[in-house]
Formats: sequence, structure tokens, C-alpha cells
Amino acid sequence: MTPAPVRPAESPYRSYVYAYPHKTAYRPLPERPVLRELWGGEPQHALSLYLHVPFCEVRCGFCNLFTRIGSPDGLTTAYLDALDRQATAVREALDSDARFALAAFGGGTPTYLTAAELERLCDIAEQRMGADLRAVPLSVEASPATATADRLEVLADRGTTRLSLGVQTFVDREARSAVRPQKRAEVEAALGRIRAAGFPVLNIDLIYGIDGQTQASWLHSLDAALAWQPEELYLYPLYVRPLTGLARRGELESQADWDARRLALYRSGRDHLLAHGYQQVSMRMFRRAAAAQAGRSEYACQTDGMVGLGCGARSYTSRLHYSFDYAVNATEVRGIIDDYVATEDFHRAEVGRYTTPEEARRRHLVQSLLQAEGMPVAEYRARFGSTPAEDFPAELAAFETRGWLADDPLRLVLSPEGLAHSDLAGPMLFSPEVHRLMAEYEAK
Repeated sequence: MTPAPVRPAESPYRSYVYAYPHKTAYRPLPERPVLRELWGGEPQHALSLYLHVPFCEVRCGFCNLFTRIGSPDGLTTAYLDALDRQATAVREALDSDARFALAAFGGGTPTYLTAAELERLCDIAEQRMGADLRAVPLSVEASPATATADRLEVLADRGTTRLSLGVQTFVDREARSAVRPQKRAEVEAALGRIRAAGFPVLNIDLIYGIDGQTQASWLHSLDAALAWQPEELYLYPLYVRPLTGLARRGELESQADWDARRLALYRSGRDHLLAHGYQQVSMRMFRRAAAAQAGRSEYACQTDGMVGLGCGARSYTSRLHYSFDYAVNATEVRGIIDDYVATEDFHRAEVGRYTTPEEARRRHLVQSLLQAEGMPVAEYRARFGSTPAEDFPAELAAFETRGWLADDPLRLVLSPEGLAHSDLAGPMLFSPEVHRLMAEYEAK
């Protein structure tokens, strides 16, 4: 089937869907439910653990993550103290025989912490939470400037199986355009140290759609990354979000031209990696064929049964998704971190959204359909007692009209064109209520 053209008003880049519902749909929980009650009765034999470190050495122009730049004397120690208190409270809320099957450190930049502080972060995960980091997949994010030999040695010794390096581009002028102060020489040196440390899986993040980026310069960055034979590569479309540095700079090309350029760069990048022996896992993720794997799929950390620690982390039970407050503005972020550091009692959930049966179906569909392998229809029926076509006829009909669905009677699978439009397809599966809450959210 020839794909139907996307209408001009529908940008292919509506929203990166890494979790559902989006955090901007969360609201303060007036009753502040007790964690022990939230986790009571939840399956706890294969939990995911996520520790959030909200510090970076710089803020890139495109970044809208919850992070602050630098830290006054003593703040990282105070933050780890609070993380320790929170871990103690959360572990008390879990069953005595709760077990973790997956762990990740994210941010911010976890390797902003010193080597000694990273040791403590691992101790909190192991000694407070009971996660055996050497026995389960552990993924850690890093930046070139902070991927120092002493930090990497700690992470390798403590069992890190996957090290993800945010490179974004190997072209210095593109890094400057993205307001990312790095030099290619620094990136190459960091990659050398990472490979020397012996992590089973190296992931490299790259971004397409940067101002001034061409097809040739994009392929140049891809080839520079491929020279290191990374087990994984993530290709991210550039987004310009409110309150970020690039948003303050203003638009440099029309939305239509930018969309067309990003789509063209995506397709060339996808084809380049497929030709070099990589398998496509999602619109963003590519894995080298026969390479070591750090664990489950890229969305494993977004499944129910996730325990998040830190002021920017989320936790997921089958009934409630919860976190702390969220912000992008530097002043607001500092205030939230200060409040977190000052908190003594972490036994209650503060901000979140309860999950209805319909939203659980949408969540499962969003997470499954945006994967290249799609979703077995029988699996959905076994879980929910219905089929996706019965539950979401309008949404799937719209996908079919656009040529976004592959012809497979047993699996619901996006076509290559559907996968290319994942950032539009995903939000089309959101419920009207979630769309309303996200629209009402005031960025801060």
C-alpha cells in the first residue's frame, strides 16, 4: 500500500513517547498515598530500579531534562544523603522478598558524580534496595567530559553492563549550533576510555536535525560512531522545547522545511545502519546484529513494577504512576532539588496519575506498537480479553489509512513508514483526558 501523505498540520515530530502517560499529565496527589499501601499486592519478583542524578556540567541548547548545572559545595553529598533516606523508606514499603531484575542510573548525568560518589550511589542500590548490580543488567548514562578513567573503573567494577554516551554529533560546528560545548577529540578520547574499561554494551546517542546539518555531515557522524563498533546506537530527532536554549534563540527555518529535513536524515541514517549490520528495534534504537545485549527492550524500564529513586525519577505500580514535581527552568529545578534534599519523610507519593483499565490498554499498545517487532494480537487478547481493533478502532483505522500498519494477521506491526512517524503515531494513541491534562500543564 502506498503511504497516504501526512497532512501539513501534522508534524511527524509531535512528541517523543518514552512513557505513558507523559509526566505533564501528572498532578499533585491530595491524599499523598502511603507507599506501603501502593505497593501492597503488586508483583515484586522482577522489579526495575532507576536512580536519578539531576546534575550536569553544562546544559545543552536542546535539553529539557530535569537537571541543574553544577552544584554548590556539599550539594551532591546532601543529595546522596536524601537518596539514601528515600531508598530506606521505599525498601520498607516493599515486600521482604522483593527482587530486582534490572537497574539503571540516569539523569542529568550520573557520571557528574565523583568516583567516590558513584561508589556510594551503587551502595545505595545494593545495600539499601537489595539490588545485586553484578547479577542484573545495569545501564548508566555518561557524557564525554565526565567519562573519566576513575569513574569508569568504578562503574565497570560494580557490574555496569551498558554504558550510554551522549555524543549527539562528531562535527564540532554542529555541536556549537546545538549549544553543546564539546570537541570531537574529547569524544574520541572518552570512547577510547569506555572501550578500555570493557563494558559489554556501548551505546552512542546521536541527534539529527541540528541547524546546518547536512546529509553528508550526518553520515560523517554515523561513520565516526560506527568506527567504534557500538553494540547500540540511538538516533534522536532534534526537538526544540519551551524554556530551552534553542527555544530562546528562535526558529531558523520553517516547520515544514525542518520536518522534511529531519525525515530525510532519519531515513538515510536508518538505511545506513541497516546496511552496516544493525537491526532496527524502534524508530530510535538500532542494535548491532549478534552483539551482546544489556537486558530487556528499551521500554523495559517503563513497565509496571519500576521503583524510581531521586527527585526526577518516576515509579510505576499497576494502579499509580508517581514522582516528584517537574520543571525545566533553572530556578524551578533548583527549588525542587532543594526541597528534595531537605525532605526527611519519603513514605508517601507526592505527584502522579492513577491508571484506569482503559489507560492500561493504551499504555500497553503504545509501548508495544512503537517497537519494530510490534505486538502479538494473541498476547493482547490474553492480557485484556479483547483485541486492539475492538478497543481502538478509530485510532487503528487512521493508521491504516496512512499506510502505517504492516500486513500481518498475527501481529500488530508498524510499517517502515509508520515506524518513521512514531512520534506522531504515539500521541495519536493518547486518551482525550491525557491530551487535556498535557495541554493544561504550565511549563516551568
